[in-house]
Amino acid sequence: MQRKALYVLLLIGLIIAPFVGAYPVFVMKVLCFALFAAAFNLLIGYTGLLSFGHAMFLAMAGYICGYAIQTLGLSPELGVIAGVAAATVLGLVVGLFAIRRQGIYFAMVTLALAQMVYFVFLQAPFTHGEDGLQGVPRGKLFGSLSLSSDLTLYFVVLAVMVLAFLLIVRIVHSPFGQVLIAIKENEPRAISLGYDTNRFKLLAFILSAGLAGLAGALKVVVLGFETLGDAYWTMSGLVVLMTLVGGMGTLFGPLVGAALIVSLEDRLGDIGSGLASVTGVEWFRSLGESATIVTGLIFIACVLAFRRGIVGEIVQRVKPLRA
Repeated sequence: MQRKALYVLLLIGLIIAPFVGAYPVFVMKVLCFALFAAAFNLLIGYTGLLSFGHAMFLAMAGYICGYAIQTLGLSPELGVIAGVAAATVLGLVVGLFAIRRQGIYFAMVTLALAQMVYFVFLQAPFTHGEDGLQGVPRGKLFGSLSLSSDLTLYFVVLAVMVLAFLLIVRIVHSPFGQVLIAIKENEPRAISLGYDTNRFKLLAFILSAGLAGLAGALKVVVLGFETLGDAYWTMSGLVVLMTLVGGMGTLFGPLVGAALIVSLEDRLGDIGSGLASVTGVEWFRSLGESATIVTGLIFIACVLAFRRGIVGEIVQRVKPLRA
């Protein structure tokens, strides 16, 4: 009940956010990365599979969605569907190779395949190489609702995010989700109980890829561009960081981690300028150029002091109080 109340309060906060000074495009960017982290958490937090190449699904959906809208003239909803479908198919292909291995070998296979996809994007003509896709129009939803207004697009993206999050919650609490947790905790025992663990892991991988693709497609609609940065291995590392900082294996953790990391990357320069003005220390002005160092320090602090992540530690401390 308390968890449901927390989700309701979060939803209310997101609904009123644009009316209390929050920049809609920035909040939409946070929501897209929150969905990306939640999709990744479905794989590592509930199935125990560490993918170092999840950025390829984000970028695949982004490129296909942007190309479909900009070049083929499709409506935004069809572009998003095309992007999600492409990411899901890629997830199927990659999953068929990756699930044959476990542990670090699984991670290395996903990283290698992701780098192959990156070089394909670098040379493919429809991605425009290092220039990326620029000026992707938002268009009209269902041919009638114009998405040119940031506020209109915000509520459309928020509605899609809520539905995607509800889907993740349903997956986790379904019998399928419980089998995934059993595979994570003790795969040999799950096999002894008669479960085809490779089939369950493949389905989890495909679902995670599709949801990551949804995040990538929506991000292109919101920002209007897609670049190679979304396909590079550093983006895969960033989503790992978001998930671990927020709390792996928790539903709310990836949302917190994504909001924290994206906010730091976007606002660290402003924070540094403010600190420099207050303290008189000019070094703070360079914080905006040191976002990677700051996020790395946060990761180290979480590993040393909050091994379960922010939300994971809070949940662990609240349990004795409930008892």
